[in-house]
Amino acid sequence: MEMSKAMKVSGLTTKIVHSDRKFGVEHGAIRKPIHTAVQYDYPNIEDLIGVFQGRVSGSYNYSRMGTPTTAALETKINMLEGGIGTHCFATGMGSISAVLLTLLRAGDHLIASRHVFLGTNSLFGTMRHLGIEVTTVDASDVKNIEAAIQSNTRMVFVETIANPGTEIPDLGRIGDLCEKKSLIYVVDNTITSPALFKPRHVKASIVVNAMSKTLGGHGAALGGSMTDTGLFNWEAYPNIASDYRVGSPEKWGLVQVRKKGMRDMGASLSSEHAHQIGIGLETLSMRVEKCSSNALALAHFLSNHPNVSEVRYPGLETHAQHHIAKQFFKSGSWLLSFEIKDVDLLIPAMNQMEVASRATGMGDTRTLVIPVAPTVFHEAGIEGRREMNIPDGLIRVSVGIEDIEDLISDFDQALSVTK
Repeated sequence: MEMSKAMKVSGLTTKIVHSDRKFGVEHGAIRKPIHTAVQYDYPNIEDLIGVFQGRVSGSYNYSRMGTPTTAALETKINMLEGGIGTHCFATGMGSISAVLLTLLRAGDHLIASRHVFLGTNSLFGTMRHLGIEVTTVDASDVKNIEAAIQSNTRMVFVETIANPGTEIPDLGRIGDLCEKKSLIYVVDNTITSPALFKPRHVKASIVVNAMSKTLGGHGAALGGSMTDTGLFNWEAYPNIASDYRVGSPEKWGLVQVRKKGMRDMGASLSSEHAHQIGIGLETLSMRVEKCSSNALALAHFLSNHPNVSEVRYPGLETHAQHHIAKQFFKSGSWLLSFEIKDVDLLIPAMNQMEVASRATGMGDTRTLVIPVAPTVFHEAGIEGRREMNIPDGLIRVSVGIEDIEDLISDFDQALSVTK
């Protein structure tokens, strides 16, 4: 039975858990089923033509452009981020690529944080080859963003908490600057997620999430999303193609990103992974609360360990941007990094870990560890890593939901290894 669309609830978890029921599910199911159909039949050809021409909404023509299952997930993410529309993609990098490569053109200029995920940084290199100028700066001070603005600047891109160094940009003041200069402000909310922070509150134009991480939370499905907050004036933006300047101007950016990102690039999310991520969302708040609590406790422990030279975690008062984290985030999230004093002990110590898993991913229910320099940031080279403040002994930790006593004991015994 369909629930009343006027259902009065205020809690984030309640909204997510009952989202499908609120909007009606086939056969009275409590959760949207997995729709695997690739194409959809119409009783008359006029309706199908209307779908292609954008005159008929809420219908489907080919699964590359979305399915009822992916649409249900988009509704959830959009509700969480407080947007006017959300598109889901096959991966987090798929969503970032769709945003950057469909809204920017050759000759445009992008300003980005110097401290971003290596995959995003690699994409910046691809963009330069396509004629899009990219300038990376230390975004922890808005003055660096302002100093980099040129006549052809169109967009600013930052991560809420940088992977892996945990640097935090000057979120609020960058939003004010972008509003003043009419720049698209893109905020990657992957690490924090809307459970801890809504970028709309700092005037973000677009929010992206790698749903494989915090939102899905179980390391079981790949996915990415982009949400339009409704705060940017697309009517005045020159890069919207004439074909997409139809209907409500507030949706022009969304239409262009969906058409180009899904139809042209093919970065479409599968129904199976959309369904899995939707299930993971139901425990988002509880997972984030537990992971953040564990991460803070582990960060305090590591800060006092004799074999650790530095701990980077936004919840620590020693963190350079702790004041920003305290102002905007409900807690510090699951991401922390620390530097082992003796680099020669890096591999032996990590091999000694028993609870923590040696793995690439992040935002999982289990704790994951990886040495940053020789793996995910290997391609950046020595100079590139130095510029991004990634020393050879840096270990990235994605803290899970295990019992904190077990985690601390595991890290303690691992860091006590000798040559």
